Amino acid sequence: MLIGEYQHNIDAKGRVIVPARFREDLGERFYVTKGLDHCLFVLPPTEWTKLQEKIMAMPMGKARGIQRFFFSGAAEVEPDKQGRILLPQHLREYAGLEKDVAFIGTSNRAEIWDAQRWASFNAELDDSSLIAVMEELQF
Repeated sequence: MLIGEYQHNIDAKGRVIVPARFREDLGERFYVTKGLDHCLFVLPPTEWTKLQEKIMAMPMGKARGIQRFFFSGAAEVEPDKQGRILLPQHLREYAGLEKDVAFIGTSNRAEIWDAQRWASFNAELDDSSLIAVMEELQF
């Protein structure tokens, strides 16, 4: 399970260290693609396959936009011996990643955020919206 929050830096070549705990769950090779809220989704092969199958099962009229969004910019990555992956330039630009990043776990995937954008996103969360969701979950 991918959980927790970790702060890292992108080096001059566009490489970033994937947290060791995430590497254990993601495996030797995994996928990075554009995510929602201008972050990057990081998916292990099993979750990538599930996403792909669900999208491909949709009618073409509905699926074409989301197919283009998730698949056109996706990259299969493999950490080097230091645990770093190279984030393609187009994905760094999409997510506004320049130096400081936050890796967050969301159970079945990880996300990579610009650290400042992640802090702003968290600052905007309010108790009433969280309470509404918790009530819907009957938690």
